Amino acid sequence: METLQGLTSLDALDAALASSRPILIFKHSPTCGISAQAHEEVAALLAGPPLAAAAYCVHVREGRAVSDAIATRLNIRHQSPQIILVEGGVVRWHASHFRLTAGAIRTAVEQCTATATG
Repeated sequence: METLQGLTSLDALDAALASSRPILIFKHSPTCGISAQAHEEVAALLAGPPLAAAAYCVHVREGRAVSDAIATRLNIRHQSPQIILVEGGVVRWHASHFRLTAGAIRTAVEQCTATATG
């Protein structure tokens, strides 16, 4: 089972983005009902078969600087909840709100890794 690692500093973000492995960044607001539902989807995904990506979580209110840096560095509009699939420092896929489902995330990761190896 994959774990959801916290991204709480810019140094941690830099390290995650430098990974040779694809990464998922989940932007989450614990006070939002839609984000709570999205968090359940991410938890279900991580409880399933192993993923070919490391998974990270940013709490957007407490981690505003990290959340803003993600939007700036990846040139992607901030949303919450939001999940971003990054490979080699490039956004390969992203989804927000009700489009953030375990099935959609798994499909995106599988397509990303199939393209990289195929």
